[in-house]
Amino acid sequence: MRIGELAEKTGVSVRALRYYEEKGMLVPERSAGGHRSYPDAGVGVVWLIQQFYAAGLSSKSIQAILPSVRAGRAAPEVLELLVAERNRIDKLARELADARERLDAIITSASADSCSHEVPEAPPRRGSGPAVCPPK
Repeated sequence: MRIGELAEKTGVSVRALRYYEEKGMLVPERSAGGHRSYPDAGVGVVWLIQQFYAAGLSSKSIQAILPSVRAGRAAPEVLELLVAERNRIDKLARELADARERLDAIITSASADSCSHEVPEAPPRRGSGPAVCPPK
C-alpha cells in the first residue's frame, strides 16, 4: 500500500510515517520506480509505535525495542530498557501525586483562610504545609 493509504488506515500523518521511516522504525519496500510500498503488516507496526509513544517511550527507545519485536523475542537489554522506562514513569507518577496533594492543601488553605495573602518575609520550611497565607 502507498504511504497515503497507510496514513489513512492508521490515522497517523504522512509526515509522522516518514519520520518513522527516517528513524528506521518503519521499513517500506521500494518499487522499481522508487515508490514506497508498505505491507499490510505496516498497520500493526504503526499501531505498536503509537502504543510505545503513548506509554511515554522516546523514539530512541522505540528504535531499540522494535528489532526484538520483529524477531519475536525480547533481548535482555530490551527488557532492561522497558523496566527502566516503567521505573521512570512510576517515579513521575509519584511526583505528580505529591504535587497534587500539595496543591489540594493550598486550595483548602486558601479557601478556608481570610488572610491578606501578604508575602512572608522568609519562605516556609520545606514540609511545613501550604504557604498561601503567612504564619500568624
